Amino acid sequence: MYPLLQSWGETRVQVQEHAQTAWEFLDDADRQFAAGDVLQGSEKLWGAAAHAVMTAAQQQGLPFGTHHALKTAADQLAEDRSDPSLEAGFFAAQQFHANFYHNFMEDDDIARGRTLVRRFVERVLIES
Repeated sequence: MYPLLQSWGETRVQVQEHAQTAWEFLDDADRQFAAGDVLQGSEKLWGAAAHAVMTAAQQQGLPFGTHHALKTAADQLAEDRSDPSLEAGFFAAQQFHANFYHNFMEDDDIARGRTLVRRFVERVLIES
């Protein structure tokens, strides 16, 4: 179902690219929120979380090519690390993804959610 990678080197490059993208999207989200662009900030937070999961999933050989696969991989990470805060962080990231389309989040939800997503990304990437 998923194409096999040619070599470990290729896998390593892709893992590094996903991790770098996650860090860049976290920074981009901060800039977007500071500029008052809640929708773009929301989507960048989602992107940071998604790329963080892609990093860990790829290292562990888990599928990550669909939204459902990302959620499953995030749930597996939380279970493997005995860290339920990872589930909360990924859930918050999903809320930001939906907010990009529907603009429903209140300011206090955004503030709390940003912290959860940032911690999620940091935990996933630093421990990967």
